[in-house]
Amino acid sequence: MSERVIQRFHRDELTEEMLQDAARLFSENYGIWGKPPTDGRSFGKAGTRVKVSASRLRAQLLPEGSQSCYAKVTVDGVLAGHAFACRWRCDGRQVLWVTQLVVHRHHRERRLATTLLLALLDDDDDIFGIMSSHPAACKTLAKAYGNFLFSNVPFAFAERHAASVLAASPVGYVKDAKLRGNLFHPRDTTGLVCGVDTDFYVDHAEPLEALARVNESGGWPFGDLPDGHEFLLLFDVVRRRSPRRASKNEG
Repeated sequence: MSERVIQRFHRDELTEEMLQDAARLFSENYGIWGKPPTDGRSFGKAGTRVKVSASRLRAQLLPEGSQSCYAKVTVDGVLAGHAFACRWRCDGRQVLWVTQLVVHRHHRERRLATTLLLALLDDDDDIFGIMSSHPAACKTLAKAYGNFLFSNVPFAFAERHAASVLAASPVGYVKDAKLRGNLFHPRDTTGLVCGVDTDFYVDHAEPLEALARVNESGGWPFGDLPDGHEFLLLFDVVRRRSPRRASKNEG
């Protein structure tokens, strides 16, 4: 039996070594660069792995002064997955946004991603969100935090509140994302229902294969994914609060 260890850290507790390990996990397991449009920016060579440095992880996912945190899972002492998240307030409610979710390719489909997300959850979290090109990330977020069938995602909340939630984010790429899909633009003809334009041209071969499997097992409500875009999952959960809430210690 493999030994799994889950740990959670506040942004101020992350060491340089931990960030270097996280950057390595991402760079070796996240995805492949796609081909950008001829008039678009190119962040990497098409067909090569999307890579990130420890310093870029800190700058992008752990902005100064933010309520950011990190959860990691090791299997037999080896890093097998991690999740970064950030919290902020929007209209008097607390948002928990998953900014990165990566599981090593040799440890997928073992509930590690769900376990990581549950480790990030606090009693005060009301609104949950993620932007991802991978259907599995959206399904995992819904499974970990939602109280609805995935085939019946409550898009009405995103339709009403996505603009304000994104605008309030301290995470730059979330704040700057442009809402796309016919949920927000009825004349949209891309086939996307609910998503964002992030100008992030990752290759969609693996996500599309996963999407085909999801469609076979019950339907995919988010529609098609244009190049440079990501799916957007945003929902709220009304919770009954206990008089005495859990400790907010991130460690």
